[in-house]
Amino acid sequence: MQGVMILTISTVAPGLRPAACGDATGQSPDCVPANGTQLGVLYLGLYMTALGTGGLKSSVSGFGSDQFDESDDGERKMMMRFFNWFYFFVSIGALLAVTVLVYVQDNVGRRWGYGVVAVGILCGLGVFLSGTRKYRFKKLVGSPLTQVATVTAAAWRKRSLPLPSDPSMLYDVDNKAAAGEDLKGKLKLPHSKECRFLDHAAVVDRESPAAASGWTLCTRTDVEEVKQVVRMLPIWATTIMFWTIHAQMTTFAVEQASVMNRAIGGSGFLIPAGSLTVFLIGSILLTVPLYDRLVAPVARRVTGNPHGLSPLQRVFVGLFLSIAGMAAAALIERYRLTESADGVTLTVFLLMPQFLLVGAGEAFTYMGQLDFFLRECPKGMKTMSTGLFLSTCALGFFFSTLIVTIVHKVTGHGSNDGWLANNIDQGRLDYFYWLLAVMSGINIVFFTIAARGYVYKEKRMADAGIELADEEAMIVGH
Repeated sequence: MQGVMILTISTVAPGLRPAACGDATGQSPDCVPANGTQLGVLYLGLYMTALGTGGLKSSVSGFGSDQFDESDDGERKMMMRFFNWFYFFVSIGALLAVTVLVYVQDNVGRRWGYGVVAVGILCGLGVFLSGTRKYRFKKLVGSPLTQVATVTAAAWRKRSLPLPSDPSMLYDVDNKAAAGEDLKGKLKLPHSKECRFLDHAAVVDRESPAAASGWTLCTRTDVEEVKQVVRMLPIWATTIMFWTIHAQMTTFAVEQASVMNRAIGGSGFLIPAGSLTVFLIGSILLTVPLYDRLVAPVARRVTGNPHGLSPLQRVFVGLFLSIAGMAAAALIERYRLTESADGVTLTVFLLMPQFLLVGAGEAFTYMGQLDFFLRECPKGMKTMSTGLFLSTCALGFFFSTLIVTIVHKVTGHGSNDGWLANNIDQGRLDYFYWLLAVMSGINIVFFTIAARGYVYKEKRMADAGIELADEEAMIVGH
C-alpha cells in the first residue's frame, strides 16, 4: 500500500514529477527530464510495491489454506473450492487493471488511477484486519531451507554408516521427546523407501555421540519431510513449461495484434494491442465457475473422487490446453502471413482461440499447482509450498527469454532476422509457436510419467494405517 501511495503522491506533487511537455509530440524544448530526486521517489514507490506484492503472493494462499482443517472432510472440500474462487477474484483484479484502470489513467489522469488503487488497497486492508480475531494462526516450525540443508549435510557426513534393517531404529521425534527437547509441533511421519541415502541423517553415530546436533543428527520425520519435497520436484520441473507458453500471450501475441485490424465495427475505436490480454483473463473467469459448477460434479460421478479432478489431473488439462493454444497460434499466424502477403489485414479477433485456450489452461494449471503444493508440502515446511509454486512462474518466463535468444541466434544469419524478425511479417513466428508446441508435447509426456508415479500424501498416510483425522493426535507432545 505504501508503494502505491508514494506513486500517487509523486504524480500529484509538482516537485516530485517533471513538468508536462509543451506539446503532445514530446519535442518541445519545455520537456525537462526527471531529476535524481524525482527518479528516486519513483523507484522507491516501484520497489516498495514489488516488495509488498512478493510478500503478499507468497503468503496469502498459504494463510488461506490454514483457515481449513484438513482432518475434517467438510473443511477439506471447502479448501479446494477456496483455491478455485481465490484465483477467480485474483483474475477479477487483473481484469479491472487492464480495463478500468487503464481507461482512468489514459482519460482522467494517472494520479486518479494510482489513487483509486491506493484507496482500494486501504479498504482491502481494513476488511482483512476486521477478521483478525477469527483467523486461525498456525505456528511456524523453522526455515524449510535450513531443514533441507541440515538433512542433506547430515546424510553426507554419515554416508559410510550402515542403515539399519528396521526403520524404527532410526532416530525420531520419540527419541527427541524422551530427551526433553522442543519438538515445535512436529508431526511424526511414516518411513518411506525412496531416497534411502537421506536416511543416513537419522542414523545415530555411537562412536561420536557428543557431536550429535542438527547438522549431524536429524529425526526420521525431518528426513521424511525432505523426501516429500524431493518427490514433488519432478512435478515442479514439468510445470515450468506452461508458464513459458503463457509468456507468449503478453509478448508475441501482442505483437501479432499490433499489425492486425483492431477496429470494432464501424465505430473507429481501435482496441489497444496490449488490451488483448482481456481475452486471456476473460477465459480464466469463465473457466473457474464452469469447472466448479459443471466439470467438478461430472468428474465426481465418473472418477468417484469427492474432489472431482485431482490436482495433478487439473495440471494435465492445463498443459494440454496450452499445447492446443500454441498449435492454434501457429495455424492462425501462418494464415495471417499468407493473407498479409496478398495485402489483406485480418481482424484481431482471429487471435481469440489462442488467448481462450491458454487462459483456460492457466485456470486449470494455476488451481492444480496451488492445490497440489499446499496440500502435499509437509506441515513443517508449509512456507515452501507457495515458493515452489511461484518459482515455476518465474522460471517459465526466464526460460521463455532463453528460448527466444537461442532461436534468434540459430535462425538469424546476416541480414536475415530469422523466425523472430523485428518486422513480424518478415519472420516465421508460426515456426516458433510450433517449436513451443512440440517442446510442450514432450514435457507433458514427462509430466504424465511423474504424475502416474506420484503417491499423494493422503494415500501414503492411509497405507501406513494413519487416518487424516488422526494427524493432529500424532504431534508428539500434544
